[in-house]
Amino acid sequence: MKVYYVLLISFLVSTGMHSQEFFETKKTPNTVTKHKISYQDDYSWLENMRSEDVNHWVDKQNEFTNNHLLETSKTYSLVSKIREYDTRTTYSLPNKVGNYFYASYRKDKKKLASLYFMKSLDDEPIEIVNPTKIYPEKNVTISGYYPSKNSSNLAYKISIDGSDKQEIRFVDLFKNKNLDDVLKNVKFSNVSWNKDRGIFYKQNSNKDFFAQDSTFKLYYHKIGNIQDADELIFDTTETRNSISFFTSINKIFVIETNRTNGFKNYYYSDLDGDYFKLTKFIENDDSDFQFINYYKGRIYFTSKKMNWGDIRSFDIQNRKDEKTVIPQIYTHLLERTFFSDDYLICKYKTLGKYYIIFYDYDGKLVRKIEVPNGMDIEFMNFDNKTKDFYFGVYSYTMPFRNFKVNIETGKEQPFFSLTNPPKPTLFPLNYFETKTITYKSRDNVDIPITIIYKKGLPLDGNNPTLLKAYGGFGVVSSPNYDTGLLYFLEKGGVFAYAEIRGGGEKGEKWHEDGMGLKKMNCFNDFIDAAEYLIKEKYTCPNKLAITGASQGGLLVGVAMTKRPDLFKVAIPKVGAFDMINFDQFTVGNYHYREYGNVKNEDDFINLLSYSPYHNIKKEVNYPTTLIITSENDDRVPPLHSYKFAAALQNRTEQKNPIYLKVTKKAGHYGDSSTYEKFLNEKAEFYSFLMYHLNQ
Repeated sequence: MKVYYVLLISFLVSTGMHSQEFFETKKTPNTVTKHKISYQDDYSWLENMRSEDVNHWVDKQNEFTNNHLLETSKTYSLVSKIREYDTRTTYSLPNKVGNYFYASYRKDKKKLASLYFMKSLDDEPIEIVNPTKIYPEKNVTISGYYPSKNSSNLAYKISIDGSDKQEIRFVDLFKNKNLDDVLKNVKFSNVSWNKDRGIFYKQNSNKDFFAQDSTFKLYYHKIGNIQDADELIFDTTETRNSISFFTSINKIFVIETNRTNGFKNYYYSDLDGDYFKLTKFIENDDSDFQFINYYKGRIYFTSKKMNWGDIRSFDIQNRKDEKTVIPQIYTHLLERTFFSDDYLICKYKTLGKYYIIFYDYDGKLVRKIEVPNGMDIEFMNFDNKTKDFYFGVYSYTMPFRNFKVNIETGKEQPFFSLTNPPKPTLFPLNYFETKTITYKSRDNVDIPITIIYKKGLPLDGNNPTLLKAYGGFGVVSSPNYDTGLLYFLEKGGVFAYAEIRGGGEKGEKWHEDGMGLKKMNCFNDFIDAAEYLIKEKYTCPNKLAITGASQGGLLVGVAMTKRPDLFKVAIPKVGAFDMINFDQFTVGNYHYREYGNVKNEDDFINLLSYSPYHNIKKEVNYPTTLIITSENDDRVPPLHSYKFAAALQNRTEQKNPIYLKVTKKAGHYGDSSTYEKFLNEKAEFYSFLMYHLNQ
């Protein structure tokens, strides 16, 4: 039987037969009724993701898909070209946290990246964490690092085989020696130090890998103790509310968020020793108050009444002592705020432009740093003694260029170091055209979109085009330099990124207008972007592809099932496609505000109206599709991709091929643990894209 299967695979690939003609996935008719409305869930058996049957099915899907990806890679040999581009890429400066600089490097491109530190930017990096030495047989990545107050110890998190459930380990930085402390079952947690004595972290209680998430406990670990001796600080097991926390100066702050309505309770405790008593200082806040930081006895926050973002403060002992420090700048989004001894450092975003302003603590503008349109600016570090500010500038088509500017004198210059020497640019700075404009949605709203293509490219409606977006959770998009995208653009492709509603690019109202019962605005904006690109002759339906990851994967699933006539290719990554059962697994039950709760009839009807898995029609031939997921994705479980792929494939009218790729030993972000894996994933994506758009 196995020999027959291999021969049949070879026959299918060589004859160009389609995936749905080979895969006749077991269908178990299952009619479900909620709120007196019936729908089909015929592939629910694929929810048993660790079963032998499902694993066998996944292996078949992977074998078929990998054979096709091998074919596309032979047509477009991208690996060598992307590798060449990567060798000429410049990167951001090491990150200064506490007293030292930190960076991850791959000295062997076939091995995992290690963490290094240095006392100055001119020092030779010293390796302090090598994941291969911790678990030689596993896929281990360093997901975060946190020095103690005096930088004597470093806590770091590692992810094993892609899971969001992680471990925290420790290094004595003075001796460059591993400590014995190991904390397990850590999930969705930052790490905050109590000076140099210990850390706060969140622990997960799940027994089943893909069950509803149960990260409801905040613990304190004293260095030198075993994990079983850690002190429980805060517990929301009964309410199932989410927890966030951080330490600042001599206090810990805990924020409890109601999972249903988003209301928040705020607590703090002094850090005078190893005893903590939390005091509630804001109760049942309706999200108008958005915490930024605690500094010199004052709480700094932004009010959501000011849609574009302002900064206000009050004395922690006297809420009535509230004042506006920095008012909002209309149409300019306050994206991030950093605190130094003397300055509030604010990053702003407006249409196609980013900049940073230094204010003093009275709100007076000290220095404004602007970069060319289409380029983002990234905060690196600020030297309180010399007043030198280090920052990076980058775009979709230009890698990091690092600079320093003296805030007092205004003197600015490029900055190079031992780990970031100067390199020539891959292309002249004017080689690509980048423009950020707006298009009208169907309800007459201006939607920002960034469009990039090679200068001089004829806009004749026949260009291979990739459209991407996210549109959820108030996330603010930013450029992502990608050498695979460079190759696509250099070969005559067009790339477009739409800042659709549901994201946060135009403030909290932009988010609210694309969430809950208004979620369809998000999907319609994306579809309208596609129609705009076609109308303006950038491309045509036979040359247009769409992609997105996570919420962006859902976006692609909705777009291709609502308007299959608009797209030639769809590549959704780690998407949620069964929105009726979304809350039954992992983190879905945290997202009722974003998507709705199926227990509520109005929410259920809305979710059913766009859930991609439930909106596949028997008579429609959907676009050529590559569905990408990972077997250990415990954020958006692979069951969504499994069920969506099976439902698309098992229809006689589906003539375009539907491929499913399941990455092994990987989670929500795929497998980029080694450079070679990262390179191959990128090459596969763009090879598939160009192969099918150019047919």
